Amino acid sequence: MNATEVILRAHDAIYQRTDGRFGHHMIGVPCLMLRTTGRRSGQQRTNSLVYARDGDDYLVVASVGGRPQPPAWLFNLRANPDVEIQVGRERKPVRAREVGHSDPDFERLWKLTNDGNHGRYYEYQKKTSREIPVVVLSPR
Repeated sequence: MNATEVILRAHDAIYQRTDGRFGHHMIGVPCLMLRTTGRRSGQQRTNSLVYARDGDDYLVVASVGGRPQPPAWLFNLRANPDVEIQVGRERKPVRAREVGHSDPDFERLWKLTNDGNHGRYYEYQKKTSREIPVVVLSPR
């Protein structure tokens, strides 16, 4: 595990254990907690993710730092798109919608998320041939 992974895991643990009291902002970017149900296990899974906003919607990116495989939470969202997010201390029910590269809204949403994450998503996309999607989380 590299230093970045250690920092991200520590952030995730702090954000979850303090129920959002600490961890909303990390390395200059806002983070939310995404709560999904494991598609195989049926257990609740929580992931801290950088987000951007598009009106009332929250945007996250299924990048995993540019790894060839998508994150497990994306498969969980595909199986059950009705999930919960937590932003700071506030929990919100949302419905997830995956936006791929062929979607007409992709470029605009990608720019919003990439700009909000200091260009990191662009760098992650260069590391993989997998098309990294944006996920729109809309309030229910």
